[in-house]
Amino acid sequence: MAGQVTERPAMASAPEYQGALGSLSVNASLPEVLARGVQELRAAEEAGDLREAARCGLAVAEACRRLGRIEEADRAWKASFRAARSAGHEGAMAWALWSGGTLARQRGALRLAYRLLGLAAEVGERGGDVVVRGYSLAGLAETGRIQGDYEAVGRLHEQLLAEARRRGEARHTVWALEGIAQMHRNTGSYDRALALFEEAAETASRAEDRRGWAWALRGIADVVSVRDGDVERALSLLSRAEEACREIRLASALAYNHKMRGNVLYRAGRYEQARDWYAQALEEFREMEEPRGTALSRLGLVKAEARLGRDAAETAGELAGLRTTLDRIGLRHARDMVDKAAAELGVGPLPDHAGDGPGAAVPVLPAVGAEALRKADVEGLR
Repeated sequence: MAGQVTERPAMASAPEYQGALGSLSVNASLPEVLARGVQELRAAEEAGDLREAARCGLAVAEACRRLGRIEEADRAWKASFRAARSAGHEGAMAWALWSGGTLARQRGALRLAYRLLGLAAEVGERGGDVVVRGYSLAGLAETGRIQGDYEAVGRLHEQLLAEARRRGEARHTVWALEGIAQMHRNTGSYDRALALFEEAAETASRAEDRRGWAWALRGIADVVSVRDGDVERALSLLSRAEEACREIRLASALAYNHKMRGNVLYRAGRYEQARDWYAQALEEFREMEEPRGTALSRLGLVKAEARLGRDAAETAGELAGLRTTLDRIGLRHARDMVDKAAAELGVGPLPDHAGDGPGAAVPVLPAVGAEALRKADVEGLR
């Protein structure tokens, strides 16, 4: 999170695009980023420039990850790390580790995500790169947040928000606002969540951050749907966000947009339409091998089909399987959503084969995650 201290965030930048790709906009279409990255990577390899190869490989890894090309992204970040290590450049090593940790979170490998992001933060600090350190701390915070441990990561989100504002770093300001807003939304503080999502959308719009703007609109749509029952406004917001997702080719964000359409329609009692959107999102998440989105889309699909007359025993069995899947990934908050769905649909309580039913005292974060968050030091960004 680098930059001059300003009163308001400047234009959004994409520090993961480096070297020959440093001029690319945060809103560059991902196919363009990938094509340029591959071209410049080959040139760097032919020239024997290991540091430049690491930089270009990072852009290739990130473009592949965001396009849902998971195996290619995995190969690319590892190749970037090897090149950076051979060049002896700790900053480039940290960026590669950050990319690998972000990919691990996307794939549902949360323990690995904590390990790689924690290493990225440490290596970035050793290399004097406060930007990659800030991104890595944010990645740790987000990993803890999607697991549902708001107590562990709430303060870190707030600290990163304050630091992003101090530096005038638009992209991280938007990220932090959206993360804090999501925690408020999930705990029922809808007014506060809406205000934060709206601030994120305004900040992203001023900074010309199309990606952050699309995610913020999705959050606003969710809140106005659940709080106000305003279906048409929610769907309109999602349509605007979808345009941005398609423009930049944000595969994951688009799939989450489609899942949210299902949520909005389900809440409105439009179950057949909801089922169709959940099914589409499920296919998209499976194609990009994203287990969290896959599980959440399955949950929505099960609920919609139950409302349309699916057998109660089949519904209960599907929900029990989902709960096991979410336990395995480590998504405790989402796992609680399954129990709530079972109660809502009248098929609970679900069988508790693991011995950790609702209310059981099970740690949310794995040991590696708790340790990585304990070491998170935002003061190190100063």
